[in-house]
Parts: sequence; C-alpha cells; structure tokens
Amino acid sequence: MGFDPEGVFFCPEPEIQLSSVIFNEKDISRAVTRIAHEILEKNKGADKLALVGIRTRGATLAQRLAKKINEIESTTVSLGILDITLYRDDLGTSKQSPEVKKTDISFSLEGKDIVLIDDVLYTGRTIRAAIDALIDFGRPATVQLGVLIDRGHRELPIRPDYIGKNLPTSKSNQVQVHLKEDDGVDEVILINILNKKG
Repeated sequence: MGFDPEGVFFCPEPEIQLSSVIFNEKDISRAVTRIAHEILEKNKGADKLALVGIRTRGATLAQRLAKKINEIESTTVSLGILDITLYRDDLGTSKQSPEVKKTDISFSLEGKDIVLIDDVLYTGRTIRAAIDALIDFGRPATVQLGVLIDRGHRELPIRPDYIGKNLPTSKSNQVQVHLKEDDGVDEVILINILNKKG
C-alpha cells in the first residue's frame, strides 16, 4: 500500500504464482542413482569417500546417495550432516534469531574425499558457508559438490561436480525441492511469481 506520484492512495495488485512440477519421484530417483555412479567413477571407488549433507534437504539427499553407494559397492560410506546457520554471511541482517540445528560429523575428515550435498545451487553463498564450516572439522583431501538442481545466477565462483538437473531460471522464479522424508512427497517445483494485471 502507498501513494502514487499524484498523491492518490493505492493498494498494489496481489502477486499470483504459477507453478509446475519439473522433477517427479522417478526423475529424482534416477538422478540420485546417476550421481552415485558418477561419484564412484570420479573417486575410483568408495575407499576414501565421505558424504556430508547440508541441512535440511541436502542431508536427506546425502542419506539417499550414501544408501545407493553402499548398495553398489557393498560397503558403508561415511555420512555426515552439516548445519551452516552460524556461518551464513547474512546472519546479522535478519531480525529473527537463527535456529541452530545439530551438525553430526562423527568421523575424521583428514585425507577424505568429501562430497558436499545440497538440494539447490543458486548464488553459491550457502556452499561457501558450508565449506567454511567443514574446514573447522578438519582438512579433507578434496571437497567436491553435488546438487540436485543447479538454477544458475551465481554470485560466487562455485561450480558443482555432480548435478541432477540444470534448470535455467529467472530471479523471479522460486525452486522448491520436496522430499518424502521431509515433505511427504518427492518432487521439484518451479514457481513463477507474477504481478497480477488488471
């Protein structure tokens, strides 16, 4: 609400949202299987491999990838969960108190090939925060990045090693990943936010 240049009070038109499912349950399952094979191929097996998922849905995806890798290799790959709340560069800009959740990395990172897992890669700031948090736990041999969706618009020079789907978007779009463990359904939704026209 506000006043226009002539001083007349007005209420802006409400936004409307158009959404479409761009990845369904089978698409997500196929992407997880393919990424698991790509991780094993690049790292020549799972001997020094560890997966670390970024809370929340990155951790869920990491658990699925670890299960798939364990099935393929008949092994148990190390799995960790990372909370990056206190490492975010926008921590002081919000009036709300951040909700800090548990980081669970119960293995040594030394000499490991770590694959960070997240659901959506956008500006790269989340990944930078995750790398800062990870390094506080040790010095891995390598840090790689796997994401389900890469939507572009990078603000930092960060590039994923493993991608489920490249999805060109505009900045007015939103990408929402829903996973059964967290949301009761497996899907990726693209939301286009438009200003309603009279």
